[in-house]
Amino acid sequence: MKFMTRLIGASLIFILLFFGAAFSAEKININTAGEEELMTLPGIGPVIAKRIIEYREAKNGFKTIEELMNVKGIGKKKFEQLKDKVTVGEEKK
Repeated sequence: MKFMTRLIGASLIFILLFFGAAFSAEKININTAGEEELMTLPGIGPVIAKRIIEYREAKNGFKTIEELMNVKGIGKKKFEQLKDKVTVGEEKK
C-alpha cells in the first residue's frame, strides 16, 4: 500500500512538472530578444541569431513572425519549427 501511494505521488509530481513547464513556456519576442535568447530556439545558432538581430535593426523590427523567412538561413521548414515559439509582441501597424 505504501509503495502504491508513493508511486502515485511521484507520478502526479512528474505530470504536474511536465505539463506545467509545457504550458508556462513563454514565446520569445524576436523584436527584443538578444543573441543568447534567440539561440535557445531550435535550429538557431550564433550566425542566424546575429542575422535575426541585423534584420530587425535594418527593418525597424519584425511586423509578423513570418518575416523570419526573410532572414538568410530560415526557410519554410525551419520556420515551421519556430512559429509556435516566437512572437513579435504587440502587433505593429
